[in-house]
Amino acid sequence: MAPVTTALPDAKRVVIKIGSALLVDRNTGALRQEWLHGLAQDVLRLKRRGQDVVLVSSGSIALGRTVLGLGAGALPLEQSQAAAAVGQIRLARAYEDALAPHEVTTAQVLVTLEDSRDRRRYLNSRATLGQLLRMGVVPIVNENDTVATDEIRYGDNDRLAAQVAVTVGADLVVLLSDVDGLYTANPADDPTATRLDVIRDVTPEIEAMAGDAGSGLSKGGMKTKVMAAKTAMAGGAALVITEGSVMGPLAALEAGANASWFVPQTDPQLARKRWISAMKPQGALMLDAGAVAALGRGKSLLPAGVTEVTGEFERGDPVSLLRPEGTTIGVGLSRYTAEEAVLLAGRQSSEIEAVLGYPGRAALVHRDDMVL
Repeated sequence: MAPVTTALPDAKRVVIKIGSALLVDRNTGALRQEWLHGLAQDVLRLKRRGQDVVLVSSGSIALGRTVLGLGAGALPLEQSQAAAAVGQIRLARAYEDALAPHEVTTAQVLVTLEDSRDRRRYLNSRATLGQLLRMGVVPIVNENDTVATDEIRYGDNDRLAAQVAVTVGADLVVLLSDVDGLYTANPADDPTATRLDVIRDVTPEIEAMAGDAGSGLSKGGMKTKVMAAKTAMAGGAALVITEGSVMGPLAALEAGANASWFVPQTDPQLARKRWISAMKPQGALMLDAGAVAALGRGKSLLPAGVTEVTGEFERGDPVSLLRPEGTTIGVGLSRYTAEEAVLLAGRQSSEIEAVLGYPGRAALVHRDDMVL
């Protein structure tokens, strides 16, 4: 990996988490317009460099509670959901107003923890976010607080940002916070506390350094950030914690602002390949010689190259990829169920809609979801 001070411009895909305390004035409950427009300039610079950007933004409840006059302090679940419903539309509009003048298209994506736990919903989220990024859109992701209950929620956007990074195969997660990194102790209580600039492994000692306290508007403390770092690093993404209240916080980060960098030992693509290779196949696809040769050239597996389908599997399940003589060439995640794969085997991709009744996907197993 490049030196940590240049990791941001080197990343191909970046997930940026914005906390409520940065976006909403804690005294007035109003949106910090000037700060948001500075962030928009940061995003524009990344986009012009050809980088994909995903924003994971808090703020809907903080904005909504002000409109509804709910005041400070913890809210009952129903009031939190109501505040989120009011605030989400304002949050989405704020980002659109900030980025549209720069000809950057935004999209609102609301998720819950169930969307990453449930296989089909995870794949749908991955496909939607991937398509938005390929079209040059900046997704604005937030937990769907209007429907989420304690049992199905992340509870903080630090961990949500890390999960989004794993979902989209991001290289870097930037946590814009009200602190400038991870310290050996709470610097407000211990004058000898020092910031850890680079962390290559989240050890029990590192976890012990993280406290639980957050700001008045934020739900996540340092502990959630370290947990997010573990998730991101396991997926091959670097994660950085930096103080975000300055104007142009990403520009400041590139210029060497104080930060703690969590550096993974692998990259997102290799991490994903390892994850796939460790899965137990639920079925098998027998390939013809032409398909085997195409896979060797880095191509996806098309239905036309499949001669036989065995096993029972759902969309997203791992399947063995077999040579004509029956030996294994690799494993991949099927984009169709076993029943659909049986119907498509040997067919041209142009026939998928006629066979299944809907357009579907051209590849049976995409090359990004395959390990040979």
